[in-house]
Formats: sequence, structure tokens, C-alpha cells
Amino acid sequence: MKIVVLDGYALNPGDLNWDGLAALGDLTVHEHSTADQVVERAAGAEVLLTNKCPVGAEQISALPELRCIGVLATGFNIVDVEAARARDISVVNVPTYGTASVAQMVFAHILHLTQNVGHHAATVSAGRWAANRDFCYWDTPQVELENLTLGIVGFGRIGGRVAELARAFGMNVIAATRDGRDPDAGDVRAVELDELFRSSDIISLHCPLTPATEGIVSAERLALMKSTAFLINTSRGPLVDEAALLAALKDERIAGAGLDVLAVEPPKEGHPLYAAKNCYITPHIAWATGAARSRLLATVVDNVRAYAAGEAQNVVN
Repeated sequence: MKIVVLDGYALNPGDLNWDGLAALGDLTVHEHSTADQVVERAAGAEVLLTNKCPVGAEQISALPELRCIGVLATGFNIVDVEAARARDISVVNVPTYGTASVAQMVFAHILHLTQNVGHHAATVSAGRWAANRDFCYWDTPQVELENLTLGIVGFGRIGGRVAELARAFGMNVIAATRDGRDPDAGDVRAVELDELFRSSDIISLHCPLTPATEGIVSAERLALMKSTAFLINTSRGPLVDEAALLAALKDERIAGAGLDVLAVEPPKEGHPLYAAKNCYITPHIAWATGAARSRLLATVVDNVRAYAAGEAQNVVN
């Protein structure tokens, strides 16, 4: 069985190993690939693994030996699943590896926005505390999380873990769920999406990117938010209308944003949000802890092994 990895570097820049996959077949790992290179590099492959390199209908039709496409991630929109289904090719993903790590990043952004630890530490290193007349100082409002309301948009595994952490901080939690029903999570209450934007002190996005959710954070919904509220996005960049967010931050209609994702990744140099007031962007790393990547790779190996045994798992098409 020939196995080809199109873009393995982000998952494994060298701190993990590919031995588990190598034991299952003839393995070739490319660190990076472009869409134009897919057909040449995947020629003869029965199993094709990709993280962000797109595999579309044209490539699928040009690879007659292909029987399984594995995504080295949870989101699988980079694969034409309909074209794969038409060829009876299984598309498999890794649905659960990053729950703890992504939830942790949500609170990394929340705590940064509410207390600005890095900024204040830098001012101390620059000598400002030593020269200060008083025993303390702060440049930004210091915000306590207890009794604030966290609104979670999308209440799957990650949304549920974020709710657990929020309750540990003494926060109230509301959620907008796909079917509008109360989540099976104790005191988390389901509300309509617009009500969530009105009532939340912090909003965290955890829904998949679909035609229905693209641009779900619109100018109209940003206008519903409290002027003291923060927006957190560790899900998918296109959930947010970036121009509307830029305007809301510029006009101080909301207090700030923590973003681990953008609509286009990597973004172009000079992206407008880079200079937006109280907007902090991390380079899509919520998933990237060593523990999460190890779990991801282990599940990829399990997916390929299950496929080879005729019992494909985590099939999305």
C-alpha cells in the first residue's frame, strides 16, 4: 500500500516521527505541496494524507489508484468530498485530538485581553515599576472573570470544554446551539444567536465553517455587543466579517478581539487587523501543542490501519 503525505511539516516539524505510518506501507512524506503538485506526488498512492493542501475533483479524477484521503486535521473542506464519494473513496478526518489545547488557547486570549500580563511585564523590564511613585500601576482595565457571561457559539466538544473552564472561573455560560436546545452541560443555557451577542461579556466561536455560518459575526451582530465585550475566534477565520470587526474595534464599539484564525492563511503582509486597537492575533496555533499533535498523528495511523483492514473509521463522506 502506497501512502503519500502532501504537507506534513505543520503536524510534524521534526519533534514527532512517522514510524507508525511507515509500518503500514510504502510511505513518502512531503513537507509542503501546492495544488499543482498533488497529481505528480500522489501518483500510484492508495492513501493520500493532507493537512491544508487542497485535493479537488480534478486531482481525484487523475489518481485512479486512490482509495482513501485522510485529513491531518478536523476540518475537511480542503477535500472535494462529493468527488471522492463518486469514486467510492473514503475521506477520513481526526475529530477529537485538539479539544483540551484549543480550549486552553481560548483562555490564553481571554486572560491576555482582560489583564495584559505581557504588556505589564514588559513595562517592568523597561524600568517603569522601579521608577514609579506608587507601589503599583496598570495601563489597562483589570477585568475579573467571575460573574461575567461567556457566550459560546457552537457547543460541540471544544465548546463544552471551554464551558467547563469558564465555570471554574465562576463565569455564567450561555450557548447558541445548532438546534436551539439546551446543551447537556448542567447550567449552560441555550439562547438565540442575537441574544447571545447582546448578553455576553465575552464571545467564543466554536462552530464549523459552512455556508450558513460564513460571516456569522457580521456588522449587525457586532453592533449588538456590549462596548466592554471581547470576541475570541479559535475556530475558522471566515466566520468573522473582518472589515466589520476592524470598524468595530476602530470605533471602540467592542473592547477587543483575540484571533487564532483569519479568513486567508497565511494572511497578506500588512493585514488591516494587525494595527487594529486591542486586537491580538496568533498564527493558528491553538491546535499545535505537542500533546495534541501526538494525539492527531496517532489517530491518523489508526485511521489508515482501519482503512487497510476494511473497517474505515472517522469517515466524513
